[in-house]
Amino acid sequence: MNFTEIVRFALRGISANKLRSALTMLGILIGVAAVILLVAVGNGSAQAVSSRIEALGTNTLTVMSTSRGSGGLTMKVAEALDDPVLAPGVKSVSPVVSSSATLVYEGAEHAVNSFVGTTPAWFAASNTPVADGAVFSADDEAQARRVVVIGQTVAEEMFSGVDPVGRQVTVGGALFTIVGVLEEKSSTGFQDSNDMAVAPIGAVRQVLAGYGSLSSILVEARAPDQVDTVQSQVSTILNTRMESDSYRIQNASQLLETQTETADTFTTLLGAVAAISLLVGGIGITNIMLVTVTERTREIGIRKALGAPRRVILTQFLIEATLLSVIGGGLGVAAAMIGSRFSIVGVQPVIVPSSVVLALGVSVIIGLFFGGLPAARAARLRPIDALRYE
Repeated sequence: MNFTEIVRFALRGISANKLRSALTMLGILIGVAAVILLVAVGNGSAQAVSSRIEALGTNTLTVMSTSRGSGGLTMKVAEALDDPVLAPGVKSVSPVVSSSATLVYEGAEHAVNSFVGTTPAWFAASNTPVADGAVFSADDEAQARRVVVIGQTVAEEMFSGVDPVGRQVTVGGALFTIVGVLEEKSSTGFQDSNDMAVAPIGAVRQVLAGYGSLSSILVEARAPDQVDTVQSQVSTILNTRMESDSYRIQNASQLLETQTETADTFTTLLGAVAAISLLVGGIGITNIMLVTVTERTREIGIRKALGAPRRVILTQFLIEATLLSVIGGGLGVAAAMIGSRFSIVGVQPVIVPSSVVLALGVSVIIGLFFGGLPAARAARLRPIDALRYE
């Protein structure tokens, strides 16, 4: 009996119990699809977060206060950091205050979680360009004029089909004139990066945030390779004005490296959890094949009595188990490809080609490994015992 005939016998054995074979393949399908999709979700989440960090710029530092009350960041501290003598590597310094606010336009309201007050330099330092209109000027900031630049989400929610530039919105009981709309930014899925508004820091402090401590200070280095030097310079200046434990400096490049390591660990963990379902599917193959061998004991006995060698019996049942696994794996890949087109828990999955190859490879190995025991059991049956089996 050649290999083609053995495969034909194996296919006949699978088709003899269509429902049972389908349920067995379903277990492998779910396992393969889960592995590919969960790894894709982890990869998609990592890419979204990394893109946001990279968009901020790897040549920036964010100074944040770790104390409450009088020990916080102030405008004088921000001005001190912009010192060409003590900090020659600093390109720009942007003090930032942030608050939540509700924008009102012709009776329509929209709550913005991030209403930012800062200086014009913030737009370039944070890599946040304007798509329509313009940013507010240094004179607007100096005069604390009530002008605002809004994000894409705010523009779509409040001004659908209408150009928002030049229109006025009410914020905290005060009128702000819209001068620009920000370019659309990618979001992680957990927070909308486009649902924000940016105004001169003086105006935001007057209307919303008050004159307390700053939320943070964004420092831009002249070049990415000077970030560590600038961080040292900034720390030296801060130590003369604040307690060393009252502030924290966040390095964008270090944050990106940490995020990448965390994302890799997270993706690996998701893949390992999903792999358990593949193991369960393999156990299902063993169970079904053992039942199949038991049901076809007399058939095995007749074939052996007619001269079928042990190798042929072993190969046939191994092929049956492997086909169940491979077909289920192929359907699992197809299901994962379809599923990746949809957002999952707010994250757009990004398929990792290696996960597809690995999942398919593992499904083949599962068919061979878990089908080995039933196949060996079938091959060991003595013809006389098999023919007597009832």
